[in-house]
Amino acid sequence: MTAKPRIAHLAGPNATIQNSPPLVTSNKARAKYGLPLVANPDRSPARFDVLRPQRLALPVKVYVEQFGAHPLERDAAELYGPPDGYLDAQGQFRKERRSPDDKPVYEIELQPEDGLYPMPYMARQADGRAWDDDSAEPGAPANRARQPFYPDGSRPFEEIDRLGIGHHGTGNLISSQADIDFYRVLPPSGYTKGLEAGKRTDVGSEDIAPETRGRDFFPYRPPHIAASPPRPALARITNAAQKILAGGEYLGAIWTQGSPRIEEQIYWFNLLLDTTLPICGNAAQRAHGQISNDGPKNIVDSVTYLTSRVWADEAGRNRAGMVLIQEQRVFAARDVQKGDARPGGYIATGGHGGILGTVGGESVPMLTYLPATRHTWRSEVNVTRLPREVMGARSEGGRMVPIPVPIKTAGGELLESAIPKVTIVKDGNYLADDYTLDVERQVDVFAQIDANLRSAPLAGFVYEGLSPYGYGVDAARNQAMLRAIHRGMPVVSVGRGNNDGFTPGRDLFIGGSNLTATKARLLLMACLMRFGGLPPAADPQRPTDAELAAIRAKLAEYQAVFFTH
Repeated sequence: MTAKPRIAHLAGPNATIQNSPPLVTSNKARAKYGLPLVANPDRSPARFDVLRPQRLALPVKVYVEQFGAHPLERDAAELYGPPDGYLDAQGQFRKERRSPDDKPVYEIELQPEDGLYPMPYMARQADGRAWDDDSAEPGAPANRARQPFYPDGSRPFEEIDRLGIGHHGTGNLISSQADIDFYRVLPPSGYTKGLEAGKRTDVGSEDIAPETRGRDFFPYRPPHIAASPPRPALARITNAAQKILAGGEYLGAIWTQGSPRIEEQIYWFNLLLDTTLPICGNAAQRAHGQISNDGPKNIVDSVTYLTSRVWADEAGRNRAGMVLIQEQRVFAARDVQKGDARPGGYIATGGHGGILGTVGGESVPMLTYLPATRHTWRSEVNVTRLPREVMGARSEGGRMVPIPVPIKTAGGELLESAIPKVTIVKDGNYLADDYTLDVERQVDVFAQIDANLRSAPLAGFVYEGLSPYGYGVDAARNQAMLRAIHRGMPVVSVGRGNNDGFTPGRDLFIGGSNLTATKARLLLMACLMRFGGLPPAADPQRPTDAELAAIRAKLAEYQAVFFTH
């Protein structure tokens, strides 16, 4: 029997696709313990209990009505075989029918090893109260709140396999295609009390020490104790993904993350990872198990895309770059953006493509376009091509001083301290306070420049101006940006919003092509680690011709990457 391919699942932060609606105590449990019942908004009795997938502790035998799976089964009764037996009015099961009132049934033996079964949720709080939300009470601190996110992908993937139904009426939609290994790269939930090896099978073989919210895991629920990863975490993510894909075990990987955030991470992978394997990004607008949740279909479609090898060139290398797969569309990492909080809410930016193909419909996976921009193993800024060290700049005693900035360890891993600081500055009409040109009023820009000179030797700006040319409207703001450039900080110009045109370079400003400001920020961060900062002028107010020539020479390296990535 041919071995199935292996795929790595990488759990990312704030992932709705790895998030569960609150586990609310069922009415069956509330009635059992004399607690107030769950009611409808108009206070009428709730019609049904919500069923949550859970594991049986012991085998159990149940009897299911014949013709109970669909209202028109009985209409085609002549097509069906006989039931397993009959239940009489007293609930006695017999193989033969003894009365017209006996109910035809199927006899089913449910075993714990069968997998998850949807059942009423019976748990209560320690003090006997019902659970009504994630927290024991509104606004409760972290030690009195449950975590709704899954610690890795194993449980939601199992539920998709167990409970998900394909369009042919079959299940096992993931395991029928591939075997999955699960990695907690920067997960959305964690083991706050730690976990010993062997206690669980879904988190790997290593011991897990007690984990801390905001350092080891990053959820957005409960909202009052939400946490998001900081900029240095990009190094941790990059190193983990590079190592996993370099091991030779996998056909590719699936990365899950929060739906407004994944567009940036998947493009970062597109730029930084030196791999010939693909990563499919997946997100969801609705939590796992919620009505019409879109995550399971996106995940299954990613497995289908990876196993189809439609992404591979003649040598088996990834020709499509990293992609985001949402609602049966394959988006290029460079061009995808979340446009709305609904299934189908992702759009292609830049006005010139962005949707590479389709997967998950009646047809086989297809790519109708391929990106012409460089990515992954062809990227000029991937982690292998980054130098061990580049030059940055810092202000010391009022003087601009070039300083070396380490980028990678001796083993080639990206350093957290290397991730540059790039700030997005937006321009607009009617921005100036009056009719005078007063550069010193650009206090937000100058404050950021000063902070960069103190603590971020690799820093820059993305300047969002008019569409499509990226020109800034406010002359004073343009002058402030030039001061940043003279201090060693490159500035990328991009058009406003989802810009359909191509922003060219102008004078000392890098042209951001048709990238959005958020994508241009990531590419500038990668370029800073590849080329270092700009050579600062001794007097940033009055740079010499030689200093300007040196700045332009360095900017040419940046510009070549921005027009090809």
